[in-house]
Amino acid sequence: MLTAPAHRWRSSPHVIVVGNEKGGSGKTTIAMHIVVALMKVGQRVATIDLDSRQQTLTHYIESRRGWGRRSQGDLELPTHFCIARAESARMDENEAAEFAEFERAIAAMQDRHDFVVIDTPPHDSYLMRLAHSIADTLVTPLNDSFLDLDVLARLDPVTFDVIGISHYGELVRETRRHRRPVDGALIDWMVARNRVSLLGSHSNSVVSAGLDELASRLGFRVALGFHERQVYRNLFPRGLTALDELSETMPGIGAGALPARREVQALLEALKLPIDERGRRRAALRAEWFASHDSPLDTDDLLAGPSDEPATTK
Repeated sequence: MLTAPAHRWRSSPHVIVVGNEKGGSGKTTIAMHIVVALMKVGQRVATIDLDSRQQTLTHYIESRRGWGRRSQGDLELPTHFCIARAESARMDENEAAEFAEFERAIAAMQDRHDFVVIDTPPHDSYLMRLAHSIADTLVTPLNDSFLDLDVLARLDPVTFDVIGISHYGELVRETRRHRRPVDGALIDWMVARNRVSLLGSHSNSVVSAGLDELASRLGFRVALGFHERQVYRNLFPRGLTALDELSETMPGIGAGALPARREVQALLEALKLPIDERGRRRAALRAEWFASHDSPLDTDDLLAGPSDEPATTK
């Protein structure tokens, strides 16, 4: 089986993988909000969609491009790649083809981007493992439910105590173990409790306790992801995020997006990504340009006559 030459891609960019083998955990929503948040602070971002069947991230970005074109709005867009899954009869040929396409996408991003955000499919695959092998930051969204916790751990059916590590937890642990000797890097793994009920429940506290115990065993950090909010569903078909300016384009949603915006910002702070100052300056200049773009031309200096100019001495 092929293995990813992670050492070839370590100089740049910083690779963020959003991964979980279970569907419905909100991977794409978190991935897209991370992408837009990074671009809004001036980072150059590329995205890779590895779920070639569903292509949710690809559709999200296409909708964003279409919305921006029709509304003439200022919407940031990443450089995007969608990697097709090979489906020939031979596994080795499939892996070779997928590896080649993945490597071409990564090579195209080198020295042109600060971050790459990879959205993975909700199942084990060669492409999914390949992405994990080059991650600098791994974000695993996990719903507050026993079904989702089963991806990481096996629980005692009576006490709900953690009695073992499940398939995805083992996959990440093995990936980190093999990665360390290659380039000395330690994948920063964060598990985000996602789609959390605003009302809370008994299962939430049990799942939270199980995650705290697993965090010490598997070496990940736990953070609060996104609550279960209708606003995320309303924004998706338009390609928008809670971080976009919504007051004019979607006045009915703008106010409801404020709590969502705060939790997105909190998640980004918890991730502690290496955002550089050069990017922040780019963002400030970009915002200044767009703020003045629609302003009328200041003609005071152009209309000032000779008598208005200060006298000069020789």
